Amino acid sequence: MKLKKIASILYLAFLAIILAPNGSVRAEIVRLTLLQLNDIYEITPVSGGKEGGLARVATIEKELRTENPKTYTIVAGDLLSPSALGTARVDGQPLAGRQMVAVLNVMGLDYATFGNHEFDLKEEQLRQRLGESRFKWLSSNVSDASERAFPGVLPEEIVTVMGDGGTPVRVGIIGLTIDSNLAGYVRYRDPIEVAKERVERLRGRADIIVAVTHLSIDEDRRLAKEVPGIDIILGGHEHENVQEWRGSDFTPIFKADANARTVYIHRLSYDTDKKQLEIDSQLERITDKIPEDAETARAVAEWVQRGYSAFRESGFDPGAIVATTTIPLDGLESSVRNGSTNLSELIAEAMLESVPSAEISIYNSGSIRIDDVLPPGNITQYDIIRILPFGGDTVSVEMKGRLLELVLERGRANRGTGGYLQTEGVRLDEKSGTWAIGGRALEKERWYRVAINSFLLTGKERGLDFLTSDNTQLKVIEKKGDVRFAVIRQLQRSSK
Repeated sequence: MKLKKIASILYLAFLAIILAPNGSVRAEIVRLTLLQLNDIYEITPVSGGKEGGLARVATIEKELRTENPKTYTIVAGDLLSPSALGTARVDGQPLAGRQMVAVLNVMGLDYATFGNHEFDLKEEQLRQRLGESRFKWLSSNVSDASERAFPGVLPEEIVTVMGDGGTPVRVGIIGLTIDSNLAGYVRYRDPIEVAKERVERLRGRADIIVAVTHLSIDEDRRLAKEVPGIDIILGGHEHENVQEWRGSDFTPIFKADANARTVYIHRLSYDTDKKQLEIDSQLERITDKIPEDAETARAVAEWVQRGYSAFRESGFDPGAIVATTTIPLDGLESSVRNGSTNLSELIAEAMLESVPSAEISIYNSGSIRIDDVLPPGNITQYDIIRILPFGGDTVSVEMKGRLLELVLERGRANRGTGGYLQTEGVRLDEKSGTWAIGGRALEKERWYRVAINSFLLTGKERGLDFLTSDNTQLKVIEKKGDVRFAVIRQLQRSSK
């Protein structure tokens, strides 16, 4: 009887707290959680299995939903491409992100915005992925060629989160994407101007405004400065974790590490009386100490098996050990887009070996997509596919010296981007600013034999639009086969 009386008193006290005199709901603290990922290209763990893996992220997600059912999982762009598994041709078509959508559906993703690499896909492929998604896509500044939203893609979303006492808090979400992928079927509007319009539209309709962005860090900083109505920016694109506060309102900007090496957990508390928001953010490492969610792991295993079967049909043996290394091979994007590494040099050497008459080899660092360090140990054919998922031929060409010099200079100017050129057989004298090939100064009127990757001959690389097969200062001799097989052969030679 005494326990029942105490319970009744507590219940009456609770009602007195949450109910106003007229019976309406009183102010309260409403809590919600945002789980943030960005730039995820692999459904499986990376770093030799020690980091990442969507099945591990799913475990974190379920724990957060148990802690607070009002948990929302968000990907800030770059999830459909590029990936090694996405290049596998199943039923005659590349997976092109199909495996990622399927696994994220099982994991329980809530929202995603476009990254620049979503538009690596052909338009039909992208529309198929959008239709397969059980989560919602948000994009405020991207449309198709007719300037209409892609099917099912929302310009904004207002989520109503109910407090334990019944008080609603409205969360407005917008999505913004960098305009760096100029695919013919995509149109971009300026993300800052669009954000200003959307935030103005959300004024009075949303208590909290979240910008999910795939912009450069400089653009995110500008966004925070010029659109102070945004409460939190969940970003991507940089591949390395970021935590900054910018603008007059000290708007927080967060980015996690690529491939789910880390995720951000944001616990938001909104005081409905004071109209104040508190944000507690935690960067969580995803390691092999986190158990895999069984359901998500099954989905991952199914798509890996389908991809591997497709690779075998195309002449690869994904599980075959190519070589064993005693040192780590650095393929991090931050490394290969700013200089040479042992991995980038290995690829350049492999290309040179493929064209015995070549004096130098050249390829764009954006060809390397692994964004990972392969640990010492066995290197498999699938690792090679992860390193160079786009493949492409090594091409033997003759190039006039003046054109070669221009190519090298443009490649040097592209430092920090995928257009930064990796080379073998050529060196720059930093003091004189001149290039040397085979120890001799580059001669502008001489023709040089060059091993180059086929993508560079399309003219699609930044600042290298003139580098096409019909350039009069270039002669295509012959194709020497998929560069990935050249790398496999080079590894096998070096391990003997």
